[in-house]
Amino acid sequence: MRPPPQSIAELDERASAPSPGLLDTLRSIEGDLVIAGAGGKMGFHLSLMLRRGLEQIGKKSRVVAVSRFGDGSVRRSFEVRGIDTLTADLTDPDTTKSLPDAGALYYLAGRKFGTSDSPEILELFNETMPALVAERYAGTPTVALSTGCVYPFVTPESGGSKESDPIGPQGDYAVSCAGRERAFLDASARHGTPLSLIRLNYSVDLRYGVLVDLAVKVHAGQPVDVTMGYLNCIWQGDAIDHTIRSLALAAPEPAPCLLNVTGPRTLRVREVAEWFAHRFEKEAIITGSEAETAWLNNAARSHQLFGPPRVPEEELMEWVADWIAKGRPLLGKPTHFEVRDGKY
Repeated sequence: MRPPPQSIAELDERASAPSPGLLDTLRSIEGDLVIAGAGGKMGFHLSLMLRRGLEQIGKKSRVVAVSRFGDGSVRRSFEVRGIDTLTADLTDPDTTKSLPDAGALYYLAGRKFGTSDSPEILELFNETMPALVAERYAGTPTVALSTGCVYPFVTPESGGSKESDPIGPQGDYAVSCAGRERAFLDASARHGTPLSLIRLNYSVDLRYGVLVDLAVKVHAGQPVDVTMGYLNCIWQGDAIDHTIRSLALAAPEPAPCLLNVTGPRTLRVREVAEWFAHRFEKEAIITGSEAETAWLNNAARSHQLFGPPRVPEEELMEWVADWIAKGRPLLGKPTHFEVRDGKY
């Protein structure tokens, strides 16, 4: 097992390390790379992985990170690594029309939290906004981030939802995410845009993610509700690697790439909490009892295409435990993965 990252700088380097397969993908792209919604939790590492990959193969293409960038320090963190930035409100049609041309688009934008009583916000950010961006980049190979929450709950015995399974979104947020997929699919059908849709459950950076949520609660002596009793997760660096490389599979409607991205194992929340308790020499305070179903994805196809995650779940748990035990910085953004009614 490799030593855990010991600083944010080391975390950034590991989470953005390009794989040989990613370099092959970048060799096939002509033109600049635009990342829409780059200011979110995955945007910096994805942009940096692209930048580092291009430098390794000697390509001069720009990486353009597009976001509202309300925090100037966040914007500077991109720029000091050679990533171009563009401040833009992607809900504004005129602004969206003025976005730069690209050889490929990675779309990460969306809205989740604080929307339980605001369906109009979900519609604006998760349906209207992607439709505007998809129209602007008509014909441009596109990878759009979605979520495994578009599938219905399934039992752990099922092995998780496959890409061939019908979607069945539960709750307003999941319905809006299905609407985001539909916006890109509609544009792909009208314009022949090569498209890859990534259904992710759940990416873990050591400063946030489902494993971090559980570790923080156990370390603080807080109860862990196990009603949502099972989960999938994947190291952020692996999630980004698979997301970027899926561009090679992008195809227009009626045969776009649909790809689940997560780890190979179904983890039981109770057992994860107990593992962290043992690691921290604390007691796991368990509440509730496991429901029969959960949001679970089967990512066998992505592992067959790109190889298994470079950081397996056991190693990722140790990295998280080390980070939490040493009091290193967190983003303070709980995932609320335990929510079952789809209201965030």
